[in-house]
Amino acid sequence: MGYKVAVVGATGNVGREMLNILDERKFPADEVVALASRRSVGVEVSYGDRTLKVKALEHYDFADVDICLMSAGGTVSKEWSPKIGAAGAVVIDNSSAWRMDPDVPLIVPEVNADAAAGFTKKHIIANPNCSTAQLVVALKPLHDKAHIKRVVVSTYQSVSGAGKDAMDELFSQTKAVYTNDELVNKKFPKRIAFNVIPHIDVFMEDGFTKEEWKMMAETKKILDPKIKLTATCVRVPVFVGHSEAVNVEFEQPITADEAREILRRAPGCLVIDKQEPGGYATPYEAAGEDATYISRIREDATVENGLAFWCVSDNLRKGAALNAIQIAEVLINRKLITAKKKAA
Repeated sequence: MGYKVAVVGATGNVGREMLNILDERKFPADEVVALASRRSVGVEVSYGDRTLKVKALEHYDFADVDICLMSAGGTVSKEWSPKIGAAGAVVIDNSSAWRMDPDVPLIVPEVNADAAAGFTKKHIIANPNCSTAQLVVALKPLHDKAHIKRVVVSTYQSVSGAGKDAMDELFSQTKAVYTNDELVNKKFPKRIAFNVIPHIDVFMEDGFTKEEWKMMAETKKILDPKIKLTATCVRVPVFVGHSEAVNVEFEQPITADEAREILRRAPGCLVIDKQEPGGYATPYEAAGEDATYISRIREDATVENGLAFWCVSDNLRKGAALNAIQIAEVLINRKLITAKKKAA
């Protein structure tokens, strides 16, 4: 018997990607329901070769839903995830609402799948921030080998991480540059076309942005609370795909060649690392792909036992939709959930 899956936020970038990936991976669903706010009722979304009509979240009965993929923002999740969990569904939430809740597992399946068993406390599992997800996929196998002490990461994050309106703003501003029209900033505090903005999410009292804090806090929760991490998060004029320049200091020695071989064998990683022009991955190649691509692996002589590398990933997939569906697959494959009996 297959599972009944509800996708909340089905009209957004990530919600649509979730529907695509459910079909691509032949997820064992007998029924998939697309949900969103009342203003989206009746909008049609694609699920494989089928078309689903969006229904209203506010009026939906979750009694026979097994898995709810939630991608409707933190405010909606705070209100609805506990209600949906109380109805017996497992909520896999893509917002930041539950990530640091001690009773909610924060999962990247290649890194800490065992923690998924803890979902029973609230029937909620959190998906990490998009920039954190790809980072910990790359860090985990290296941490297992040489034990990470400190990470310094600078991100180059695409506009799709800020939603469809942000993608539209990059497009309209780029067009305006070529047509000498006025550039309008709505989604971003400064123009994004042909520019970079060292500011993602709100500023905090210590001068870091919340996006940077998320990377610090989530990496500790997912990977190891002893790891020290500092981040600078930057928005760049790329539509899809986040990039990261990463410096890592280890407790034990590790060479670039050892790291390359470890990462080649690691789940979710794809090493493209030729020391020649074009011998590395960029967001363009990562778009539409599932892997975290790792390039430019080299030893950092400025610290003892240091490495530097570059990683890129599709933020709508591994950074959001794919990771959520991989979590659902963990629940099924490890027999942590069973499908509810549906009325005939």
